[in-house]
Amino acid sequence: MAQISIRIDDQLKNDGELLFRQLGLSFSSAVSVFVSQALRERAIPFKISESRIDDITLASEEALAKDWLLPEEDAAWKDL
Repeated sequence: MAQISIRIDDQLKNDGELLFRQLGLSFSSAVSVFVSQALRERAIPFKISESRIDDITLASEEALAKDWLLPEEDAAWKDL
């Protein structure tokens, strides 16, 4: 079994763990479900759309993205 490491906002992780626990899943199992569904659909298994966000949020997300996106992933997100 492979082990991965990701960076995620603390509150997002805590909220996710709570939701997944309520659904009877661990965080790890939920990520596996996401990847399995993405492979099955050959796409991200939910709609990704632009939402209205303020400039501060956008700037902080872009700064965070520089820490974890590979160059080809960064280019892919810009195309969305």
